[in-house]
Amino acid sequence: ERLKKIWWSIQGHETSPMQGAACGSFAGAVAAAATTPLDVVKTRLMLGAKNSKGEMYSGTLATLNTIIKEEGAGALFKGIGPRVGWITIGGYVFFGAYEKSVSLLWASGAWGQKKFNA
Repeated sequence: ERLKKIWWSIQGHETSPMQGAACGSFAGAVAAAATTPLDVVKTRLMLGAKNSKGEMYSGTLATLNTIIKEEGAGALFKGIGPRVGWITIGGYVFFGAYEKSVSLLWASGAWGQKKFNA
């Protein structure tokens, strides 16, 4: 919503459904990238993966520390490309459909009169 408000203020009028979808997609991409390390840790814990000593990972912080020590911090970002890609595409489709639906409902009068607040 914050990105939409910024875009609105720059262009001087409300964002279109496509612009809203782009904002949601971008926000999803940033969130996906930021949470990739936690996703890597979660996946290793769920799969019962083992560290270099053959011991199963246990606990979030311990797994995080072990990955960094044994493989380097870069290992926490394995799979970031596909993760960000799919969330970006999915976010665009989801937010596009949502924004268009909201736009149509306001235009139909089903939700009454829209109040514009930038």
